[in-house]
Amino acid sequence: MSTINTDLIAHIYAASESPLTNDELYREVQRKTGMSDAELHELKEFGSDKTRTSGVKHKVRWFQQTLRQAGVIERVPEKRGVWRYASKTKTNLHESWEKLCVVGFSTSLGASVFGNAYAFFSNITEQIHLCLTSPPYLLRNSRDYGHGGGRGEQAYIDWLLRILEPIVKQLVPGASVALNITQDSFNRGRPSRSLYLERLTLALCDKLGLELMDRLQWVNRSKPPSPTHWACKQRVQLCSSYEPVLWFTNDASKVRSNNLRVLQPHSDQHLKLQAAGGENRTTFYGDGAYQLKSGSFGNKTEGTIHKNTLFYGNSCADTRFCHSIARELGFPLHGATSPTRLAAFLIEFLTEPGDLVVDPFAGLHKVPIAAERLGRRWLATDKIMEWLAISRNLFTAAPGYKSNPMLDELAELYRT
Repeated sequence: MSTINTDLIAHIYAASESPLTNDELYREVQRKTGMSDAELHELKEFGSDKTRTSGVKHKVRWFQQTLRQAGVIERVPEKRGVWRYASKTKTNLHESWEKLCVVGFSTSLGASVFGNAYAFFSNITEQIHLCLTSPPYLLRNSRDYGHGGGRGEQAYIDWLLRILEPIVKQLVPGASVALNITQDSFNRGRPSRSLYLERLTLALCDKLGLELMDRLQWVNRSKPPSPTHWACKQRVQLCSSYEPVLWFTNDASKVRSNNLRVLQPHSDQHLKLQAAGGENRTTFYGDGAYQLKSGSFGNKTEGTIHKNTLFYGNSCADTRFCHSIARELGFPLHGATSPTRLAAFLIEFLTEPGDLVVDPFAGLHKVPIAAERLGRRWLATDKIMEWLAISRNLFTAAPGYKSNPMLDELAELYRT
C-alpha cells in the first residue's frame, strides 16, 4: 500500500483528468493506501485551541499546500476547495514539476526517474563514466518531446550547460560526454546555418572544463528531407543526411575509450590480402608522405578500426515495439527517435562492463536499454511520464525489473 506523502498526492492530481475537490482527494488517498473509514475519519487535536479534526485529512491538506507552494497544483478559479495538476504540456502530456524526482521503473542495473534532470543529478554521489544523451533540439517551434526551441541560442546553451553541470562534476577522470544534437538550426529567415554548435562546443570546454575529442557524424540516409524550406522549396540548400555527435572528455590523457571494443570485420578482399602475406609492391603517395611497403597489411588482426562516420538507419525494432505499445495504450507517439544500435556502439566504445552510463533526456530509453543489454549500470531521467510508461516495456525481462504503480495508473487513465 502507498504511504501518504507529497509524491502520492502529486500522482493523484497528475492522474486525474479533471480537477479534484478535497473530498474526492480524500477518497482517492483512502483507496491507494487501503485505510478504513475509521482510520480516515479518526479525530486528533491540533493547535493551541486543540481543535479536533481528521488526522489523515489534516496531513493530506498539509501536503496539498506544499504542492501548491511548489507550483505543482493550482486552485481552479472561482471554485473553493477544488484543485488541479498544474504541469501538463500543451497536448496534455504529464510533465514533472521542477523538483519532482520519482523512480518510474528499475532493474538490477539501473533506474529511470520521472522528474527534473538537474534536480536528480545534483543529488547523486555515484561516479559517472559516460553521459550519452540527445537533448531536445534547438528548434524554432518546440515539440512534444521537449522544449529546446523557442529560447534563443544563448538561452538554449545556458539551459543545457545547467543540466550537464552536476553530471560533469561526477565524472571519473577520462569519462566521456557524448551529445547527439541537430545541425539543422538556421538563422531566422535565412538559409545560413546557426553557429550554436560552435558556441555550445566552446561553452562546454570553457565553462565546464571539457575537452573536445571528436565530432562524430551519424549518417541516416532515411532521414526525411530537410531543411524543407531551403532545400525542397527554395532549392538553395542540400538535404541533410547526418547529425553530429559531439564527444567530450574531462581528461584526454586518461580517456577511457578503446576502439578495440568496436572493431569492424575485415572485408573479404582484405582477408585475402592478409592470407597472401600482404602487399607485394612498393609505392609512394602524397609526395612521399605515405609509403606502401611489400608485406604491408599482412599481419593478422581481429578487425578494422571503425571510422568516425556512423552509418545507421533510423529503423529500429525497439522503436517499432515502443510505438506499438503506445498505440495499444492510446498514448501519443514520441516524435524523436534514434536506433538503439547507435547508442550501443557509443557505449561499447566509451565504457567497460560495469561502468555507469547516464541519460538526462531518456525519451524512449534507447541509451538505458543499450546499457542494460551490454552489462553497464545506468541512470536516466525524463520529465514526461508517458515516455517512461511506454519504454518500461523494453525492460520487463531484465533481472530485478520493478515498475512504479503510477505508470499503471497512467495507462489506465488513457483507457478510460
